[in-house]
Amino acid sequence: MFDSGFGGLTVARALIDLLPGENLVYIGDTGRYPYGPKPRADVQTFARQLAWSLVKDHDVKAVIVACNTAAAAGLDDLRSELPVPILDVIEPGAVALVEATTTGRTGVIGTVGTIASGAYLRAVETAAAAKGAEVTLESAACPGFVEFVERGVTGGDEVMVLAERLLAPVLAADVDALLLGCTHYPFLAAMIGAVMGRDVTLVSSADETAFAARRTLGELGLRRDDDGAVGVHHFRSSGDVRVFRELGGRLLGPELNHTEPWAPPAP
Repeated sequence: MFDSGFGGLTVARALIDLLPGENLVYIGDTGRYPYGPKPRADVQTFARQLAWSLVKDHDVKAVIVACNTAAAAGLDDLRSELPVPILDVIEPGAVALVEATTTGRTGVIGTVGTIASGAYLRAVETAAAAKGAEVTLESAACPGFVEFVERGVTGGDEVMVLAERLLAPVLAADVDALLLGCTHYPFLAAMIGAVMGRDVTLVSSADETAFAARRTLGELGLRRDDDGAVGVHHFRSSGDVRVFRELGGRLLGPELNHTEPWAPPAP
């Protein structure tokens, strides 16, 4: 799997816990984060480089795009190009959001790129239609959240003031379920929950993505037998490896102690 940085570690943690026997390679593109404000074409290029590296350099049997911005920018292109299944975080999150709401008023927050793409609006419409439910979606971009998480800042007055301002549209829409449409945002869940109130259900796509991966690998006959063997986990970073080990280790655990560098291909 790959992400623009540390956010996808929430998906990695869920996958490791749910499928402990599977081998995992994770690339965090911290040398080029954040993806949210970058042009769509650049994000598409980054995603192709990362996905092909996983296939060519690590011979993976499936790729999880654990980055909402990258998934929103060019998932169809990746699926048409790569010789392995491509899984994403958008569809599982949308399905979980539709299941979570009781009033039909929902919200999603994400990076500027993700929200502007309309990917979640389309995914929620599809999920609601499949369930035969009427669901409205209020979307809000939250620039700055990713940068706080990447610096290891997940609380405090500065984050709270930003959260109150950015979450105002979804709060005003009186939603009863809010999708954290960026894999970084679960690290800010306590702060987001405090702003939204206890009556709003926060939906994280990390667990749902892990369940979807288990189901898809099983359906395709790619899932490893549950023989008690523990998978091997490799972590790569395109940025400062020491920082990735330290911050990522606090977010995920000791698995990141052996993080190694990853470099994008030369132009």
